[in-house]
Amino acid sequence: MLFQRHTFLKIIYIYNYSRARRRGVTLFLLILVGLFTLGTAAICPNGCICDDDNLVVSCIGANLDVIPIALNPSIQRIVLKENRIKIVDAAAFQFYGDLKNVDLSSNHLFTIPNGSFDAQKQLVELHLRHNKISALTEKTFQGLKSLTVLNLRDNYLENLKNGLFASLSKLEELDLGKNRISKVEPGAFQKLGTLRVLHLDDNQLKTIPSPALAPLNALAELHIGWNAFSSLPDDAFRGLEQLTVLDITGAGLDNISDSAFRGLNALRTLELDGNKLREVPTRQLAVLPRLEELTLGQNFFTILRSGAFQGLSKLKKLDISAAKLLTTVERGAFSDNANLETLVLNSNKRLTTMEDGSLAGLPNLRHLMLRDNAFTGFSESLVAWNELRRLDLSENPLVCDCSLLWLSEVLVPRNSSPVLCLEPAESKGKPIKGMTPDELGCAFSDPRKQALLATLSTAGVAFFCAVCLIGYYRCRRRFGDALKDYKWKNRGISRKEHEYQKTFSNDDDNNCNNNSSNNSNNNTLR
Repeated sequence: MLFQRHTFLKIIYIYNYSRARRRGVTLFLLILVGLFTLGTAAICPNGCICDDDNLVVSCIGANLDVIPIALNPSIQRIVLKENRIKIVDAAAFQFYGDLKNVDLSSNHLFTIPNGSFDAQKQLVELHLRHNKISALTEKTFQGLKSLTVLNLRDNYLENLKNGLFASLSKLEELDLGKNRISKVEPGAFQKLGTLRVLHLDDNQLKTIPSPALAPLNALAELHIGWNAFSSLPDDAFRGLEQLTVLDITGAGLDNISDSAFRGLNALRTLELDGNKLREVPTRQLAVLPRLEELTLGQNFFTILRSGAFQGLSKLKKLDISAAKLLTTVERGAFSDNANLETLVLNSNKRLTTMEDGSLAGLPNLRHLMLRDNAFTGFSESLVAWNELRRLDLSENPLVCDCSLLWLSEVLVPRNSSPVLCLEPAESKGKPIKGMTPDELGCAFSDPRKQALLATLSTAGVAFFCAVCLIGYYRCRRRFGDALKDYKWKNRGISRKEHEYQKTFSNDDDNNCNNNSSNNSNNNTLR
């Protein structure tokens, strides 16, 4: 009898509805449909699936242009995605008082009249994604006392007015992303004391709406990227002490004030990729004592400097991918991040250098992603390679020579993306994994051969030194005597030379004197 009472009320509603809509359908047919429902459970429209056991109606892509009104009045979930519905009539849901989930995504809705959901006291989730809704009022959601999830993503909203969501006192998740919002009034989120997730990404905001965010003291996730910010001022997120996830991806940031993140002592995940930062914001990040995950890719810095992440002692995952100007990771870049477990440096097209010691002091590192960079080789001492659980070195222009023999062995037990050689020409396109020493151009690469060669070399040097010593001791006396004879001979030669030089000097003096006398006599005669 209860169901028949609901059906009778529906007949009355059908009559009023037909007059209001003036669709050209005769009243007789509408009443006939209503009378028919007296003897049946409900009418399931063409293209819909009606599950009376689970109280679910699904009309996905059913080409509907109005909300069905002759369904089982006890339904708890109705999915009307991908239809042509343009309006939510004021009384469209009034006979479905047990609804807990309504999905009207991907329709052509442009307005929602005030009081449309007055009868939905038990509604928990309302999905209005991907429509054409451009305006809402503080009475749009009146009556939704139990609503916890509201999805308005991908609509045409431009302005969030004061008190807009004030009637949603139990709301926990609000998605306003991908709209045209350029203004958020200070009281827009009043009375949302239970809100935990807020999406404001992909809008037209030019500043962080700090005054509007301040009352959200239970907020745990804020997604506000893909807007038009140029800087973050001090205390940009004041009042959000419980925030654990902050997403500012693609917001155009080129400057972050030193105290922009002040007060975010609970923050664990921060996404800053896709901005215009020219340096890692070391000082700004240091005020986040509990940060565990940081994403910084697609920025404009060229070097990860020593101590770049100083103060982030709890950091576990760091992702710096697609930084098109990054060339070098300096020694000690992660010196203050001993708890780091995952390091992702993918698709940095100019990254050629990781200095020795750049990954030193990371005892917990287990996942290392270095895919699609410009590395031609890797140092064996860079990291404890065998302790890594996951390793990706693929898509790098490796020069496969003997210096990478160790890498070919490290990769053998791993099931990872193939690491291919670029050079030399005979190895181009071949995986380095499992390459033999001969293929890598190694001479005496076999450890046994190396040991034998080292032994022979050492023995040869020792033998040569021994022969030299024995020869020296045996010939020492002969060398001494020969040296003495040489010295005596030198002395004798020196003495004879001295006497010869003395004799020669005397003769020269006599000759000089005789010449002088002769010259004097000649002058006298003249």
